[in-house]
Amino acid sequence: MGGLDWGALYAQLGGVNKHSTSLGKIWLSVLFIFRITILVLAAESVWGDEQSTFTCNTQQPGCKNVCYDHFFPVSHIRLWCLQLIFVSTPALLVAMHVAYRKREDKRTMLASNSTEKMTDLQLETLKGRRLPITGPLWWTYTCSLFFRLIFEGGFMYALYFVYDGFQMPRLVKCEQWPSPNKVDCFISRPTEKTVFTIFMVSSSAICMVLNVAELCYLVGKAKLAYTESVTPLCLLSKCCPKSNLCVVLMNVIEFSIKEIHSINKPQPKFK
Repeated sequence: MGGLDWGALYAQLGGVNKHSTSLGKIWLSVLFIFRITILVLAAESVWGDEQSTFTCNTQQPGCKNVCYDHFFPVSHIRLWCLQLIFVSTPALLVAMHVAYRKREDKRTMLASNSTEKMTDLQLETLKGRRLPITGPLWWTYTCSLFFRLIFEGGFMYALYFVYDGFQMPRLVKCEQWPSPNKVDCFISRPTEKTVFTIFMVSSSAICMVLNVAELCYLVGKAKLAYTESVTPLCLLSKCCPKSNLCVVLMNVIEFSIKEIHSINKPQPKFK
């Protein structure tokens, strides 16, 4: 847990944050302040070496290890670390897409200014430019939100399924071999662990709500832009009969081409 470089992850996601919506920026703040920071500073110290504090009322060799593995197949801390890594991965795909777009824009600018080199100001402007979430970037961004929702929901279900709920019991009864009979095992600080578990699950639920809201916002914005682009054509189809719509469009295109040629045609010079 301590070996993970969360600062490097924040630096990468911070680059995506510049191109995301307001809801995406709120999601990143919740992810790092209410989840990663709490996980690093508080939750790890609460769990600590939980197996050493797991006690059973038997001296049978191996019974304690077997019972602990039965009730805690995966540590909460490690499961939350995996969840945060999986949830953050789709945002890194958006960062890769943004980097690719900026590299293509740089190549285009260099090709258009083949005889001139790009100045430092142009490079800084290109590097700091915010890309609109349209076209292929819209698909990448919405797919990243969709996968975030899948990973969040999947890990929350796994946590509920593995531990049979979000509440940490004080006492568990173990009948696993090599226990001679049903033995009582006690978990240290169950109330505190329950509070942290509910807090982490609530943070995950808030992130899911933000992802759903951002996904609906992007879909609604794209639908509105599509409607605005189709509206002029719909008005033209209402004014003209459907049978004459293609003729009208062809006449408009032909007239536009003639106007362009007449503008570009060199004018005669008079002495």
